[in-house]
Order: sequence, then structure tokens, then C-alpha cells
Amino acid sequence: MLTVVTGPSRSGKSEWAEELAHQSQQKVIYIATAQVDPEDPEWCDRISQHQQRRPADWQTMNIQDELATVIATASDRDCLLIDSLGTWVAAYLDQSEADWNQQTQAFLAALHNCLASVIIVAEETGWGVVPAYPLGRQFRDRLGSLTRQVSNHADHVFLAVAGYAIDLKHLGVQIPRSIYRNPQDLNHSLAD
Repeated sequence: MLTVVTGPSRSGKSEWAEELAHQSQQKVIYIATAQVDPEDPEWCDRISQHQQRRPADWQTMNIQDELATVIATASDRDCLLIDSLGTWVAAYLDQSEADWNQQTQAFLAALHNCLASVIIVAEETGWGVVPAYPLGRQFRDRLGSLTRQVSNHADHVFLAVAGYAIDLKHLGVQIPRSIYRNPQDLNHSLAD
């Protein structure tokens, strides 16, 4: 079972993902992809809020490079809660497109072959103004594209907004990729 929970900042997406993990009645492994920066007290406070909500019996793993390996080696008794895809993407913004594509293919292959239930929290960053700087646009485009790829294979895709979640897989209609002539057209459409 693969579930994606996406939404804007402070929408309730992490809380909904945590509730889904709790409902799974499996051994929950919380995979934190954010890097702690002791020089950023506001960021540390956000991380602390997430930590305080987690039940004591949940295992927490702080990982970055090993994400595909952890996914690939999880058992069918586990529920992996990955929070979040955006912080994982941000850690690899310095990679070339070729290296990034290789990284994402390893991640997607691990998800495809995973025995565990997986819940992924993904930020929606493309709903606002186009970022004024190239790195911001690269982050937005990579995260949007990867979230779309993961969601195409997910059993459930929840959109969390204002404290409510709806399952887009059951209420929405998937946009066919065939309307694009080639992958470059998709990249241009994501920039809009």
C-alpha cells in the first residue's frame, strides 16, 4: 500500500499522515528526511513539534542518502511514514539532472518493490508565485515532478487543505501524460 499526502504549509498533511500510520496497526517507522540545523531555532521548533506528536513506540530514523535502501529493506509488517519528500529533494538540489534522475529512479524502484506500507508526505510548492531565483524553480519543479510520479503509482493520494483531507485517487480524474508530446513539454507545463 502506497499513500501520498500532499498539501500546502500548515495544512494538516503531517497530522493526517500520522493518523493513517496509526490506523495501519503495523509497526510504524517514522523516516525523518529533514536535517537539524542548531543555528535555526525556528526550524528546530518545527522538528520538535513533529517529535512530540509521535507515539513513543514508533521507531524514528533520521536519514538522507539511505532512503531507497531503507524502503527496499522494510518488511511487510512495517508502515514507513516518510516526512517529507520536499526536504529529501532539497538535499539534492546540487546534483546534475543526470545524477538527480538516477537518484529518483532508485527511489521509485525501491517504492515499487517495497513490501511495507508506505506513507509519503509531500509539500505543494507550486501554488504560489514562480520563484524569482533558479534554485527555487529547480526545487519546485523537481518536487512537483517527483510527487506526480509517486502519486501515479499510489493507492491513495490525499490533498490536505485547511485541516481537511480528500483522496484525489477516488474523487479526481488523472491527467493523462499522453497529452504531452515529449518529457520536455511536461517540464514546461510544470513551470506554468
